[in-house]
Amino acid sequence: MEQLKSILNFVTKFPEADLAQIVAVFKSKKVKQGEILLASGETCKEFYIVSSGVIRTFFVDKKGNEKTRYILPTNYMGTALSSFVECRPSIEMMDALQDSVLFAISRHDFYNLNEKLLSWKKFYQKILEMAYSFQTRKIESIMTLTAQQRFEQAMKESPQLFQLVSNKVLASYLDMTPETLSRLKSR
Repeated sequence: MEQLKSILNFVTKFPEADLAQIVAVFKSKKVKQGEILLASGETCKEFYIVSSGVIRTFFVDKKGNEKTRYILPTNYMGTALSSFVECRPSIEMMDALQDSVLFAISRHDFYNLNEKLLSWKKFYQKILEMAYSFQTRKIESIMTLTAQQRFEQAMKESPQLFQLVSNKVLASYLDMTPETLSRLKSR
């Protein structure tokens, strides 16, 4: 649980008494590569912090193509946010790209902490701001950058992704075909 404390404190500093309450409601969860954490049409009931491994959030478009919204490697956190917040069925899915160990908190416990602890409210505000900023930057890059510029940006900002995930997943994350990604990687 020291890893969990460290990740939480990286986002915002918690008083030790608050941290003890927070860590107590997280559960460790092991998932196998390929395991579905959330299927389309299900309501997301957990928020995850990745202890080890890689998970992702994605959806399938009308043509049957996977579109990866977010990749969560070790020490990252996330969920199918709109389903989690609004308590409604998700169009997104979540799966494990590797055997993974997760710290999971239920929606009930997440919002219970939000009502009880000012430090958790600050944490929640910070992760919402980070999620909003990330999604805004991603939309901007898809709408304004070429495939090559998106590739170069990912190489600069998240080089670890090139070792962690398949070309198919990486291409869907960068909004390009696997063939385009292969061509860019070979240059």
